[in-house]
Amino acid sequence: MDVLSRPAEEFENDQAVETMWAIKAFDHAEVYFNILCSVDPKLLKLTPVDDIIYKVFREEFPKMELEVINENELKSTKEKAKWRPYCERFKTLVEDYSFGTLLRADAKEDYKEENTILVTRIQFYAIELARNREGVNDILRKKFWPKPQENLD
Repeated sequence: MDVLSRPAEEFENDQAVETMWAIKAFDHAEVYFNILCSVDPKLLKLTPVDDIIYKVFREEFPKMELEVINENELKSTKEKAKWRPYCERFKTLVEDYSFGTLLRADAKEDYKEENTILVTRIQFYAIELARNREGVNDILRKKFWPKPQENLD
C-alpha cells in the first residue's frame, strides 16, 4: 500500500522536521523582505513563469485586495475552493508550488508574528507578484531602507 494513501491519523509530526521547515520558511521570508527593501519591486523576477502566474492570478482573482490580506477570508471554504484549482495549474511549472511559505498580511509592514500568514508557495508568488507589479510594495524601500549613519567624529 502506498504510504501517501494511508490515513493522516497514523502519522505523527516530527518536531525536528517542523523546526527545519520553520527555519527554512523564516530564512526565505527574511531574504525576500531584504530584497524588497533594497530594489524596486517592479524589477524583481521571482520565478521563470512570473508573467503566467500574475496573468492567471488576475484572471481568477481580479478584485482581490492586496494591501491587507485577511487570513480568515483567504482560508475560508469559499476561497479555498477557488485557490485549489489555481494552485494545481502550477504543479508542474513551479518547483515546491505547495510548500508552506510565509506571507505578510499587511503589505506595509515587516514579517512579525501578528503580520504573518502561512500560505502555499504559489499563493505567495501570486500575491507578491501582484503587489510588486501594482506598486503595493513600493513603500517598503522608503519605510525600511537603512538610514545612513551620521559621522560621529
